[in-house]
Amino acid sequence: MDQDLSDKIDQLEKKIEETRKLTDRTYKIILWTAIATAILFFLPLVALVFVIPYFLKTLTSITGL
Repeated sequence: MDQDLSDKIDQLEKKIEETRKLTDRTYKIILWTAIATAILFFLPLVALVFVIPYFLKTLTSITGL
């Protein structure tokens, strides 16, 4: 009886450790996905801040407005 209980506890500890590893891995994947999404979203916005005025300046100099 004691040995069976000890074996079951060991099995549960192994399963808990595997679940923790999977959870950590999933957390890292979600974190890096969020970081990549933020970079790929905000980088073009920052670039537009510089590109739009340059484009307007070029456009107005061409048209003579």
